[in-house]
Amino acid sequence: HVDLDTITYNAAVSACQTGGQWDGALGVLVEMESARVELNTRTYNASVSACAKCGQWVMALQLLVDMSSGHVELDTVTYNAAMSACEKGDEWVKALHLLMEMSSACVELDTITYSAAISACEKGGQ
Repeated sequence: HVDLDTITYNAAVSACQTGGQWDGALGVLVEMESARVELNTRTYNASVSACAKCGQWVMALQLLVDMSSGHVELDTVTYNAAMSACEKGDEWVKALHLLMEMSSACVELDTITYSAAISACEKGGQ
């Protein structure tokens, strides 16, 4: 019998992300919650990235809400992935909102952050 821990589940979520299986990643999150295994920033980042890869911007943004309500730290990777999801969904206003939220929360903005924001605006014709 093997005890499944956060690291094991994170590997499963990361595999789903790599394979573009956003629904599989979310399924792992549900399983983690049921098993009362801690969901951490890395868990959520892989899930948000999986959603971004598939253009699932609504679910990506919902995961950010879940992180906040669960007191899980949102970091640069979290926001960048969410902005990427917004860009794929032609939601440039939401991408810029995330950019402002990052700045307000004193989360480090990097080259990927600015690139995602510019891409979202460009795709939205702004």
